[in-house]
Amino acid sequence: MAASAARRAERRAGLFMVSPALVVFSVFMFVPIGMTFWYSLHKYSGFGRMRWIGTDNYATILSDHTFWAAAKNTILYTAITVPIGVVAGLSAALLLNRWMPARGLFRALFYVPVVISGVASGIIFLRLFDPLLGILNQIMTSVGLPSIDWQGSGFWALMSIIIVSTWQGIGFGMVVYLAALQGIPREVYEAGIVDGAIGWKRFRHITWPLLRPTTFFLVVYSIIGSFQVFDVVYVLTRGGPGTSTTFLVQYAYDQGFNQRKQGYAAAIGVILYVVVLLFTLVQWRVTKDRDEA
Repeated sequence: MAASAARRAERRAGLFMVSPALVVFSVFMFVPIGMTFWYSLHKYSGFGRMRWIGTDNYATILSDHTFWAAAKNTILYTAITVPIGVVAGLSAALLLNRWMPARGLFRALFYVPVVISGVASGIIFLRLFDPLLGILNQIMTSVGLPSIDWQGSGFWALMSIIIVSTWQGIGFGMVVYLAALQGIPREVYEAGIVDGAIGWKRFRHITWPLLRPTTFFLVVYSIIGSFQVFDVVYVLTRGGPGTSTTFLVQYAYDQGFNQRKQGYAAAIGVILYVVVLLFTLVQWRVTKDRDEA
């Protein structure tokens, strides 16, 4: 009896301590999510009264060619940036995990893009990609290569977004992989040397298998982030030319604030929320199973 009373007192104390964080989290997370679901069932311009239309917004999405173009662009962007980001982050971590002069400086330089806002990064690269005055085209023409219309060509506009996003994400992957690499016991490598695991064999049979949980985390985390890309797209291309760089978040923004279809934008947001939630649940489930094993 005394033990159960003590446990109840501990639960009450714990709940009391976390209650401020729960209140803040509820106000800024659960309430907006609930309102988004509610708005998605209405026709609403942001002014005046909302009109209940049920699931009509979702039915409209099924025949919305721009939505499906945005979904295709988002999936293509994810399929390109996630593998490149993971490989680049791992390569940087392997390089900077060994001793080298000014190693700390190089680590900092790789990580700097992570702390630069997406808007600032977009403005910087907007100048670099300028078809007339941009330094990239000037370098290319100086060596005899043709200049590229980064904003006028749909393919190159998409490539410019991928370049900026990859540049931004390498530092985060590097830091996560560095932490994982430094957590591998030295004894494991020493035992591998005895068995002849050196060079590429050491990476293939020791390092890579031990990094698989970290890689899984980074892949899922990167997929979730890629479905929410917005700031770089908004600054660089605004979704153009045409719909070649229209992504789901940018399309929801356009529908909600430019077209004043906030109910429809909320429905797009709900679909995005479900997709991101599914990936989050997969990551949580796999991590939970691994921790319990």
